Amino acid sequence: MEITKRDTVYQGHYRLQVYTVKDGDQEFKREVYQTGQAAAALVYDTQKQKFILAKQYRPAVERELLEAVAGMLDSEGEKPEDAITREIEEEIGYAVDKLELISEFYPSPGAFSEKIYLFYAEVSRQTSAGGGKDEENESIKAVEMSTQELLAHRFTDGKTIMAVQWLKLAGLPAPTK
Repeated sequence: MEITKRDTVYQGHYRLQVYTVKDGDQEFKREVYQTGQAAAALVYDTQKQKFILAKQYRPAVERELLEAVAGMLDSEGEKPEDAITREIEEEIGYAVDKLELISEFYPSPGAFSEKIYLFYAEVSRQTSAGGGKDEENESIKAVEMSTQELLAHRFTDGKTIMAVQWLKLAGLPAPTK
């Protein structure tokens, strides 16, 4: 198969393109949402021994979601590690002590080009209030959860489900107190 044509039909916060795909003698069209690359992290505060998640309204599902801290890579050359460090500071107000890559994945490759870099992050000091950026229309609330609360919660966000499952397989953070 080969893509023979890419038409941009909408350019807003995200871009919608229609691809013409050739498969032998057949041609067909597919819509592709160009959303960019993102970084996300399951954040653990080693001092409080709590996980810190972001709660925010998501227009696509028309409700608030509790999820791992996440955000887009802001420029083509930005490294995922730098993006998630920035997002943790912006969204929940913490400086990152340690990052570990969990996985890189495409959450819905049938129609979306988005690639997510998923991390586990350890933090120990809050450096700002967090809450997101006003110019990005963000209103984010940091939510602390114990390990037991995290494991018992029924998340609906895919990247957060993946991070919690990774945590179960990797072993829970050892108490430091």
